[in-house]
Amino acid sequence: MKVKFTIPGEPKGKARPRVTKGGITYTPAETVNYENWVKVCYQQQVNRHLGDGQIEIEVDMYYSIPKSAAKGKILAMKHNIVRPTKKPDCDNVLKAIADSLNGIAYKDDSQIVTAVIRKLYSVEPRVEVEIFDRESDPDYVTGV
Repeated sequence: MKVKFTIPGEPKGKARPRVTKGGITYTPAETVNYENWVKVCYQQQVNRHLGDGQIEIEVDMYYSIPKSAAKGKILAMKHNIVRPTKKPDCDNVLKAIADSLNGIAYKDDSQIVTAVIRKLYSVEPRVEVEIFDRESDPDYVTGV
């Protein structure tokens, strides 16, 4: 089974936990808000549990084209010749999305056995996610 959904807006990475002077650990509000946004997008667009088997995930992160970019560079960005090398890091965005979908799309993100992540530019910033449950695919053969 394969599901796709889109998270509108600039990609956001999972921030490291913070510790107060009193020693209390907490997750930054921006991370909590983004993870909740991912959940809402998934539930509104898909709302299907894939099970507890092997999961593959593809994440395409589309960043805004900088307003200060030259015309020639903008064209190169639109055609994916020039791609973003800015923050957030790919792994931090994947972590935010994968953690958000625990218990909703799959039992736990430890089920993810393959991940493909791409950074791209677009006039419409967003994150497109495709999740594939390998074990529900009738053509999937294990041990080959």
